[in-house]
Amino acid sequence: MSWLTAMLEERGYNWAYRVVDSRAFGLPQRRQRVLLLASRIEDPRPALLAQDRGEPVIADRAGLACGFYWTEGVRGLGWAVDAIPTIKGGSTIGIPSPPAIWRGGTNRLVTPDLRDAERLQGFPVDWTAPADAERARRNTTRWKLVGNAVSVPVAEWVGERVTTSDRYVPANDVELPIGSRWPRAAWGVANERRVADVSMWPVVLARKHLHEFLEFEPKLLSARATAGFLSRTRRGTLRIPGDLICEAEAHLEAMNGQMSLVA
Repeated sequence: MSWLTAMLEERGYNWAYRVVDSRAFGLPQRRQRVLLLASRIEDPRPALLAQDRGEPVIADRAGLACGFYWTEGVRGLGWAVDAIPTIKGGSTIGIPSPPAIWRGGTNRLVTPDLRDAERLQGFPVDWTAPADAERARRNTTRWKLVGNAVSVPVAEWVGERVTTSDRYVPANDVELPIGSRWPRAAWGVANERRVADVSMWPVVLARKHLHEFLEFEPKLLSARATAGFLSRTRRGTLRIPGDLICEAEAHLEAMNGQMSLVA
């Protein structure tokens, strides 16, 4: 970001950036992305920064589905209440690894169907179907297309905002010293740099609960994947909800029981 903003300023651009969360735009996916606008003749701040609603508080997760990364557990845990954490293009070795979904009291850990993953990005069902030639490779290309995309309503919001007539009032913005840690939103206009006092939620669009949003039968998280998740959580120091661990253990026992019956 230091290099990018320096190059923009050197070329005479005003700039503004903001981290936004896809949950603000009606999707049950916690997906935080940096949006940056720059112009030599316009002030980019009204487009990106003038709207701000603030993140709604979920006081009680009872009855709500939660999403988490089952591939992590020692250094980081993607956790989201009534949403899934960010859909990725794939693991470090290129294998699709969509976040797991758990609903308290069900002893059932699942991963979303690819078509629901498309919908979680704002795409129509089977939007990535032209890449179906890769089906023999576990839909790797389709998952990568979904995971690397910008959420559709986020892109739509930016497209609409560049024509706004709103004004941005930086009343609570403070100086952004060169070399300081980059905040979630900032701007540089007329040789002045400031931290923008805005949240990651410029809007709050209505959305369904995660368990209501899913339309296609999810896939049960495998015994191997569940065992790996539990092993990493035991070796880590993260504050993982105790009831999730208990129900992951119950899910593992059920999956192992099914495997025994098949054998």
